[in-house]
Formats: sequence, structure tokens, C-alpha cells
Amino acid sequence: MALPMPTKRRSAFVQSPVENCTPPDTSSASEDEGSLRRRQAATLAQSLQSSEFWINRSLQGSSTSSSASSTLSHGESSKSQGHNHTQGNALADVLTGTGPAVKGMSRGQSRSSMMDTADGVPVNSRVSTKIQQLLNTLKRPKRPPLSEFFLDDAEEIVEVPRPDPNTPRPEGRQMVPVKGEPLGVVSNWPPALQASLARWGATQAKSPALTTLDITGKPLYTLTYGKLWSRSLKLAYTLLNKLGTKSEPVLRPGDRVALVYPNSDPGMFWVAFYGCLLAEVIPVPIEVPLSRKDAGSQQIGFLLGSCGISLALTSEICLKGLPKTPNGEIVQFKGWPRLRWVVTDTKYLTKPSKDWQPHIPTANTDTAYIEYKASKEGTVMGVAVSKVSMLTHCQALTQACNYCEGETLVNVLDFKKDMGLWHGVLTSVMNRIHTISVPYAVMKACPLSWVQRVHVSKARVALVKCRDLHWAMMAHREQKDINLSSLRMLIVADGANPWSVSSCDAFLNVFQSHGLKPEVICPCASSPEAMTVAIRRPGARGAPLPARAVLSMGGLSHGVIRVNTEDKNSALTVQDVGHVMPGALMCIVKPDGSPMLCKTDEIGEIVLNSRAGGTMYYGLSGVTKNTFEVIPVNSGGTPIGDVTFTRTGLLGFVGPGSLVFVVGKTEGLLLVSGRRHNADDLVATALAVEPVKTVYRGRIAVFSVNVFYDERIVIVAEQRPDASEEDSFQWMSRVLQAIDSIHQVGLYCLALVPANTLPKTPLGGIHVSETKHCFLEGSLHPCNILMCPHTCVTNLPKPRQKQPVGVGPASIMVGNLVAGKRIAQAAGRELALIEDQELSRKVLCSHTSPDLARGAAVSTATSLQLHKRAEKITASLQERGGINTGDNVVLLYPPGIDLIAAFYGCLYAGCIPVTVRPPHPQNLAATLPTVRMIIDVSKASCILTTQALMKTLRSKEAALSVNVKTWPTIIDTDDLSRKRPPHIYKPPTAEMLAYLDFSVSTTGMLTGVKISHAAVSALCRSIKLQCELYSSRQVAICLDPYCGLGFVLWCISSVYSGHQSILIPPMELESSLPLWLSTLSQYKIRDTFCSYSVMELCTKGLGTQTEARGLNLSCVRSCVVVAEERPRLTLSQSFSKLFKDLGLSPRAVSTAFGSRVNLAICLQGTAGPDPSTVYVDMKSLRHDRVRLVERGAPQSLPLMESGTILPGVRVIIVNPETKGPLGDSHLGEIWVNSPHNASGYYTIYGEESLQAAHFNMRLSFGEPHTLWARTGYLGFVRRTELLDAAGDRHDALFVVGLLDETLELRGLRYHPIDIETSVSRAHRSIAESAVFTWTNLLVVVAELSGSEQEALDLVPLVTNVVLEEHHLIVGVVVVVDPGVIPINSRGEKQRMHLRDSFLADQLDPIYVAYNM
Repeated sequence: MALPMPTKRRSAFVQSPVENCTPPDTSSASEDEGSLRRRQAATLAQSLQSSEFWINRSLQGSSTSSSASSTLSHGESSKSQGHNHTQGNALADVLTGTGPAVKGMSRGQSRSSMMDTADGVPVNSRVSTKIQQLLNTLKRPKRPPLSEFFLDDAEEIVEVPRPDPNTPRPEGRQMVPVKGEPLGVVSNWPPALQASLARWGATQAKSPALTTLDITGKPLYTLTYGKLWSRSLKLAYTLLNKLGTKSEPVLRPGDRVALVYPNSDPGMFWVAFYGCLLAEVIPVPIEVPLSRKDAGSQQIGFLLGSCGISLALTSEICLKGLPKTPNGEIVQFKGWPRLRWVVTDTKYLTKPSKDWQPHIPTANTDTAYIEYKASKEGTVMGVAVSKVSMLTHCQALTQACNYCEGETLVNVLDFKKDMGLWHGVLTSVMNRIHTISVPYAVMKACPLSWVQRVHVSKARVALVKCRDLHWAMMAHREQKDINLSSLRMLIVADGANPWSVSSCDAFLNVFQSHGLKPEVICPCASSPEAMTVAIRRPGARGAPLPARAVLSMGGLSHGVIRVNTEDKNSALTVQDVGHVMPGALMCIVKPDGSPMLCKTDEIGEIVLNSRAGGTMYYGLSGVTKNTFEVIPVNSGGTPIGDVTFTRTGLLGFVGPGSLVFVVGKTEGLLLVSGRRHNADDLVATALAVEPVKTVYRGRIAVFSVNVFYDERIVIVAEQRPDASEEDSFQWMSRVLQAIDSIHQVGLYCLALVPANTLPKTPLGGIHVSETKHCFLEGSLHPCNILMCPHTCVTNLPKPRQKQPVGVGPASIMVGNLVAGKRIAQAAGRELALIEDQELSRKVLCSHTSPDLARGAAVSTATSLQLHKRAEKITASLQERGGINTGDNVVLLYPPGIDLIAAFYGCLYAGCIPVTVRPPHPQNLAATLPTVRMIIDVSKASCILTTQALMKTLRSKEAALSVNVKTWPTIIDTDDLSRKRPPHIYKPPTAEMLAYLDFSVSTTGMLTGVKISHAAVSALCRSIKLQCELYSSRQVAICLDPYCGLGFVLWCISSVYSGHQSILIPPMELESSLPLWLSTLSQYKIRDTFCSYSVMELCTKGLGTQTEARGLNLSCVRSCVVVAEERPRLTLSQSFSKLFKDLGLSPRAVSTAFGSRVNLAICLQGTAGPDPSTVYVDMKSLRHDRVRLVERGAPQSLPLMESGTILPGVRVIIVNPETKGPLGDSHLGEIWVNSPHNASGYYTIYGEESLQAAHFNMRLSFGEPHTLWARTGYLGFVRRTELLDAAGDRHDALFVVGLLDETLELRGLRYHPIDIETSVSRAHRSIAESAVFTWTNLLVVVAELSGSEQEALDLVPLVTNVVLEEHHLIVGVVVVVDPGVIPINSRGEKQRMHLRDSFLADQLDPIYVAYNM
């Protein structure tokens, strides 16, 4: 499988230097790599076996490798807003079964408000109006809660895989509970653990209890039983009597205290633990917090809070090492309650008075200590262990391990919890064992230290993990004279892990020659809740070793035990963990649902009934019941008895001879497509890919994330600093193939992070839940990533098959009309007869506008001044240009009054003006070719411009981009003659062209449209009527004046209507951001027009700074955003909310909508109703259907009305393929009929067919004589409850998107803006995004505003969000710098330009990820 390499720009991902990397820690895995080599895929067709058959077949001694290791539909209701209360109550009446509202009553009042009371007196005569309103409200039916209101729509979306008939199913009989041996009664067993300490402290005071090693592995100090007893007594006395006063002691028996001691100081911990037991306060050992941002620190705070802890015991050295505030106090750790810290060094303790003795009661059910436990989600809970459980557990361990007084035990494990605490602190004191504690720091410095301690001390028992076996095996060559013959028991604490077999085998293989006996290796299984579940007893010398089970990975994924006989690569070899603990009863139950007993050939969760287990999660009674009070049931659902069991979280089965086998843990269980996979098995397979020169062995995290209704597997590993990019990619590719072939499951994501960057547990393992949190939050910062959604997402719905379009009337009727309640069409109010259609005459009787820059008026012009200047320009044109009537003239001016004068000068001369944005002087290479293209396409005879721009056009810099020698005649209008033209041109008919409007569309097409005098006059009249623009009005315009409605408002509208326009060039806002808003405030403007880019500048740039400037926007009655796109609802709402405090009315902000064929179709006027907002179902929208849903419904999309339809304008929604009108529940193309439609496209090739296809369209049926223009935009019409000026119900037009920009994927229609909105929400560092398609692949380009370290964090988050919200798989994710996505002057993304740059490899991306 050839995978394309991702491309990375610069070495932005800084690796940790080699010296900073700690030695490889294999707390997650420990097998030798050679034994786990995987080469090929295995497709198993395993025959189902009976339970007896698999038991017989699996009893083969094997020393081979351990493992391969819904939206609720509200009908087609068109009532988008519940403004009419009567309608709402009618619906309520239907829901409750009451009658309709009574006619003649006040709105909102129903028949129920006139119900009589019990004594027959009408309610109205007895209660006040306020109470009556309250009663009416209470009588209304309540809405259903959200959980019922919005049903999960997974069923209608997800492709449900059909069940495989070859899936293995359990066939054995129901299992029988397994009993452990009886717990023997020994006469000298103490009544409580504290009594043991008291006994040894008095009778064996000089007997060594604990030896601690220094960092070099040499003994540091030895704590005798006498010292341990006396110091514990002192601490108990101090805690109870010296922390407070006699009347108000700080601690009372039963209070909880935190024990905070480093792993290098077991002696202090022992004293603190036993001191708490003697004082009858409850110790809660936790890890030392090293910084405020420790992995899992906040969850430790949750534990402290749930246990009600306010006091922490620690050592002086540890206290000094805790992070401090500048004034020397210990910092407040995130999520922690406020703690009082008490130092327990001997010099701070008080010797108890002679008459004081600790109270040592017989062990009872009171809590003795609390052990912390982290769940799969990372939540830390405290498992409470009672005094009798603690004692019984010590007795059971003593019996199972056959502990004797005076033995020596080497403990490499964490002494604060689990096996390290149970064996090395509790059971050892009960049996007067000498414990030698080997801290983690010593193991890192000298991996062989524990083996040397066994040799020197002739230890009888050693307590280790697989990683310690592996480290010792790797370092054994350093020392030859080691003898391990003294060991009678080597307890492997994580022997329940499937990959422990190879560690045990490899260790035995190396050290058998050093006296290690095979029968001393004793794997065990344990859990925080049930404590020790099972342990292998040490065998007799020469006795045969227990058999192993070689199981099929395919069977295990279905929870069934099957022997693997065909392919060793897809086999899991597991060793037993011995028998159940003495005095315990064990069952195997189904891990999901009710605890039903499993069959003998079925994998399930081990549950245990024993007096020697935890009793509850402290302070969490709800969670406790599900874990500690489980009663297994048989296949009929009947409980097997009344004794309660505890869930262990271990998955396994019972083999021959009642041996327990464990194959995984529930917290490592990944349920993908109904099959179970174990995280540890996947780790083992990843490590088996040779050579492991790319990643560290023990630094691999495997977890699942829930994306699109299923779990997806993610593997994160730390990359070695010396691994090359290519090596890493090769390793990742091979891991993908290995996991696919061995486990038959696809990986969703494989990420490599720099060394030492994954969150770690205190003993060096990977903190998986914190890693998962970082992955989902986007703070993992990978240096390499490989996403494979195409291979592992198998539940996507089938692609929609588009039906062939039929044009027959029957198909049109069924397909288009029946589904809606009415034909989707709307019209503005009537436009009266246009009295004067000639623009040039208008200039003589109107006035115009100051041109603002940086707050001061740069230039102003009255009508007369404008008229005179226009005449001078006309004279210059006729003199110098040699211009004929009808010639095209390009106007190249910065925004200002010169542009307006030049426009009318052209009209006076009978020329056709073409306004063009001037090139940017600092970026001629990018902007000048567009200018040249418009000049060439428009066949301009002459260019009118300023002196400065004329120099620019002829400069050397310009010559690098275009041919400057072939410019048409250039006329500089800065220096005009005083001559007047002999006559002013008057067009013979109103249909003559007034000007050409050129614009580059968002799809990158340069289009010019012809605008006639009649169209301009009709448009200006419509705007005047809609906005009530009288001569006394002042209007502020902050728009680009080069095309579309912006040009009309800037140059023509004020001349036509006679009002004063204040012109603000948008580019001025870059240097003076508050200019537009301060102008509105200063001139008390009522009406203003702007673009989305202006609004965005103000929203992002100004924020709350404006309050200090004393602006007042209360005068603004309408702020219209001019756009040719779907209204940006979020931006409009943000703008309104931000400037609400300055007096801006939330009703003021609205939108206008225009297109190339008609420059203004909608414009929110002053008299019309407020723009309405509806919520539509996105799934329906992809099928070109419009279904309204409630706000907050899943998959809902808010859409804002695009403004009131202008007078004289008619729109209809049409099927773009059949050309037939659509019903109001369909999404279709917006067609427009209006007196101000453009006359046609201006093309140099005279493509009449293109013009006919857009400007002179007829419906295929219904109204065949009307000529329509196609806007190219998709939308729909909805009749709202609002009333228009005439009192009729208002028809609202909703624009959804440009037809040419829609993405056809999987047979559905997607709008880029919807996907981009989701992408921009995915991560805080995504500044902007754009999407397009490339060979049926969806490409997402994201601009990164943060550091380049975050670039690869975006890849999985972008893939996740698009898959979740749009059910699409992203093919390519391109991460680029801010500003790379091209945006035009109207603030619209140029996605096709971006696509061209991507295909031409011109983006200079930070990272390109190809999702497999």
C-alpha cells in the first residue's frame, strides 16, 4: 500500500535534545521485539469449537510471542417565528386536546381562562389580572424536555452493517462460580494490623523493617520495627493533640488526611501511614504535585474534594520542593481545595506522655485508608478499604504467597498504592518482613539495581513489573556474578497483561543461568476495587510449568474463546495468573448491560466476592452501587444468590483446573463496529513493527475517540530525536498495515510527538486520558501525523443516487409542486411610473457629498460644482481623447468625488464609463494584470485617471507586469481646461447603455454587465422608495465604489434622490479604524451602508475601546450590509451586541442582496417588517429540500432573510435543471424579473447563447411569457407571520449560496460556507478556512493564527468536525499562514483562485496532510 508522504514546510517542530530524553520506559509494554515480528495479513475462517475441545487444544506449552498484540420533524410549517400568539395557542390546544381559541378574546387567551372554580364563581371575578395571567400561563401545556424533543437521528444517517453469518458465537455451557481455597485460621494472626506493628515494635525492635536506596542503588538508611513503632506513635499523638487546642482539635478520628511523599522517601511514608492508622484518621496517599499543570492534577483535586480533605502530611524536603508563590506560600493547585500542610519529620513530632496509649480496636468495617484510582476518562476516585478488609487481604496474601517471619522482600513498585502498598507496606509488617524499597529514580539510573539487591540480600521475594524484567534483561551484561537462587517467588504485578508472557520468558531465558528457577515466576491479577484477584502460587521444584492458551484474535474481538491453529501472527498467547485468592468467590459476567453469567467459552468481566476488597468509592454513592454491589444473574435473568460482587475491570475467563486467564481491562477496551479490541494488544503490535528506531517503547498511548457514531482508534507515540521524517512515515505506514492485518481493524489516526512531551504519570508511564484530552483539545503538537478516515469509517450512508430529470408535466407536478404548500415566489410593492429616465439631467437639480478621510472632509461638492467639473472633463475628452459617442472609457480613480465627476463627464460626452479599481502601488504584480484585463476586455478607447496613477501606469515597476506601451490614451484630469463642451449628450432612448459594471466573481470569473439608463433610474427609484431617501436625508456610505450596488449608492443614488451622501473609503479604516462609526455619531446619520469586511474590521478591531470615545449610535435607524452572498448572521449579531452599549438598536442591522444580473434584489427598508431568521435542517438542505426546525435542534442551520424585496422586483424559485417553478419547501435557483435587471453580459466574443441562458429565461411551464434573469444563487421563499406595509403577510427571501460554488459530494449538495463555519470552530488557532474539491476529494485549507507547532493539531480536529457535522471525509488538509486565502474587496473568499494556487503548488503551506 503506497501512501503519499505528507509535506511539511520548515522545521518548525522542535525536537527535544537527546540528552533531555529519559531512558526508554516500558510501563506500557515490555516484550522483546524479535518475538513479536509481524509479516502478513491473516483472514481467519475459524470453525466454532465446543468448550471442551478448545480447552484440550489450548493446553500446549508455548514460549512464543505473547500477542500480536434526530431531529424531531415539525412538518413543513412555514411559521418561522412565533410572533402570532394565537397560532402558538392553537398548537398548544391541539397538543392537550382542548378546543380552538375563542373568537373575540384577547390574543393568547383561550377558553380555559374562563373556567369556573369549585364553588361556581368565575375566575375572572375573583382574581386580579396579574394572577389571571399567571393562571393562564400555568394552564398552558409545557414543552417536552429537550431529550424527548430532539430525537437522536443516528438511525436515519448511519449505514448499519449487516451481521456476518460467520461471526463466532459462544457455544459452551453457563459458567459456575469459582471458589478460592478457604482462608485458614492461624492462632497468632493479630486482631488488627496496628497490633502487629505494636507487637514487633515491642518484641523485635531491632529487626529491620525497611531499607531505602540512594540514587546510586546503595542502602541509604534502614528503619527498624522499633523506630517505625516509636515514630508512628509520636505522629499519632501529634496529630490528635498538638495541631489544635483541646476544645477544638484540628483532626478527629475518622477524618481524612492526604499523604504527599516522594517515591524516593518510603520511610517517611511508612511512619505517616501507620501514624494515621494509630490515630484512627484515614490516610489518602497521593502523588507529589510538581507543577500547577501536572497531568491529572485537577482530578486529584476532585479526589481531595470528594474525600473532604483539608490537611496534608509531607516531609520537610518535599515541602521545600513544592512550587511556591512569590511571597513563599505553596501555590493553589488547579482544582484543589485549600490545604493545611503539616511536616512529619521526627524533629517536629512530640513524644507522647506516659499515660497516653493509642486506641487499637479489633478490625471492623470502618474505613482504614483510601487508595486513589483513575478511571478511563481520567476521573480520580478514592477506593475506601475498611479495617477488616485490610487485615483479611493481608491474611489472604500471607496464605497465598506463604510468607514467613523474617523474610526479605525487594519492592520495585510504587509503595503508595496497589501491589506495592499491599505487599511492601501492609503484609510485610504483619509478617515482620524486611522490605528493600527500590525507587523509580534508582531504576532509571541503574536498571539492574533490583537484581543486585536480590543477590546481595539473598531476598526470598521480589515484587516487580514487566518493565523491570525488561530493563534488567537489557542491562544484565554489565554484571556477571549475580545469583538469584535465593528467590522463591518473583511476583509480576502486571502479569495479567497479555504481553507479559514474552517478558517473563525472555527474563527467565537470560537469568536461568544465574540461578533463577522457572517455577518462581508468579504473575498475578489485581484491581483497585477488588484488590488482589488471583495470584499464581510458587510451584514445587521441577514441577511442570502451567500451560498457556493460544487464542484467535478474531475470536477475542467478538468476545469468544477460539484456538488459533492457522496463523501465529493473529494469535494471542496468554499465561494464567494462578488461582482465585483464598476466601474469595469469582464469576465471569458480560461486561455490558446486566451482569449475566458468561458461558465457558466466552470472554467477560471478572467479578469477585471477598471480605478482602474495597468497600466503596468514598463520597460517591451513585458510582459505588454499579461497581461494588453487583449481583450476577443467570441466562433467565434470575440472580444467582444474594451475595454482592465487585467489578474488577479485568476481562478474562476460567481455564482448566480453575486457573484464571486475563486478556485485557475494560478501561483499555475499544469497541469499534461492534468488535472489541484491547489497547494493550494494539501497543504490542505497534512495537512489533521492526525496527523500533523511531519511537520509544514505553511511550505509546492507545485510546479511542467517538466520531460519527462509532469509536475510532488513535495511537500516539513519542518519536526519537534522531528519527528522520521518512523513517517515521515508513514506520507509521507499517504499523497501519500490521494492525489492519492482525486485528482486522482500521486506525483512525497515528500521531508522533517530540520526545518527552506526552503527559506522564508520576512513575513515568503515559497518562492516557490526559493524552486523549490534549488530542481532542488540539494541544498535543505532533511532529508527524497520519489520518486514515477513508479506511476505518465504514458507517457512512450510501451516496445518494440522483434520479434522471424528466420534463413531463406529471413529473414536474409531483416533483416540484406537491411537496410545497404554494409556489415559491415573492414580489416587492408596485413601482409607479418612472418620470425621468435620463441621468445627466438629474445632476443639474441635486447636491452631493463630502468625501471623508481620517475624520476630516477631504473634499465636498454641491450639485453645481459637480456639474461644472463634469463639463470640464467632457471637454477634455472631446479635445484630447478623440472620443466618439458610445466609446467605452475606463475610470481609474481612488474612491472620491473625482470618480463621480468623471462618471458624469463621460455621460455628458455620450461615452460609456467603466469604473476600475486602481492598482495597489505596493502590489502592482498582483493587481495591475486585473486592471489590464478589464481594459482589454472592455475595449476601452481612453483611460481617465489622476496624475499620480498615470505615472504608476507608465512606471518601470508596471512594465514588469504588463506591456505599458500599449495602454489606450491616458487623460490626466487633475489639470483640466476651462472650456465648456459645445453640447451635452442626451441618449435617444432609455434603453441605451449608461455604463458597464465589471466584477470578478467568487469563482474567479471576470464578468461585465450592461446597465441601461432605464435600469439605473428604476433601481434608484426603488431604493428611494424603500429607504425613504428624501432631500433632507444624510446617508453615510462605506463601500467600494467600483461595481454592484456599492457603485450605484456612491455615484448615482444621491444625485437621483437629492439627499446628501457622506462617502467613507473603506481603505481609510485600515489607518483610522473608528472613522466610520465616529462619522455616524458626529453627523447623527440615520441610514448607512457598509460591507461585511467593514463590519468585521470594526467587530475585531474596536471591541470595547469605542466607549471611551463617547460615540453615540442611537441615531442609526438602518445599517444595511451590501453583499452578494448569504447573510452572515453570526457577524451581524456580534456587531449588534458589541455596539449595543453605544446605543445601536439591534433592529438596525440588516442586509441587502444583489447579483450580477440584478444589482439590488433585496434591501431592508424603513417601513418593512424586521428581517426574520429561520432554522433549517442541514440534512434536508443537502437534498435541496427546506425543512424548518426549532432553534437548537441537531443539524440546524440559522438563516437570516436577505432583506425586503425592492419595489418592482419579482422573484421565483426555479429548479435549475428542469426550469420549472418549485414549491416553497424546495431549495432552488433564484430567478428575478425587474425593470432594473441588467441588459446582458458585455463580452468580446458576443456569446449570445450565454446571454440568453442568463437574461432572457422563460419557465418551462406556469408563466411562459415572462422573461426572467438567472441570479446563479440558490435560495427559498417563506411566507412569514409578519405583515408588510400593505397589511399582507410578508414573503421572505432566504439566500443560501452560489450555485457554481456548491460542492457535489456523495450525490448531495454542500455549501462551502457551512463546512468552513464548522472548520473555523474546530480549533482556537484557525483564523480562516476555505474548502474546495479536487478529483472527488474534499480539500480544506486552514489559516493558522497560532504558532507553527499547532499546525498538525488541526488535522485530526478538522477531519473530526467535518465528519461529525457534514458526514464527509476530508481528503486533504492544508495548513497555511494567515492571509493566504484570497478575499475580494467585498470580503468574499476566492475559492477557485485558491484551488488553482493549490494545484500549481503556489501556497507555500506549513503542512499538507493527505488523509488515507
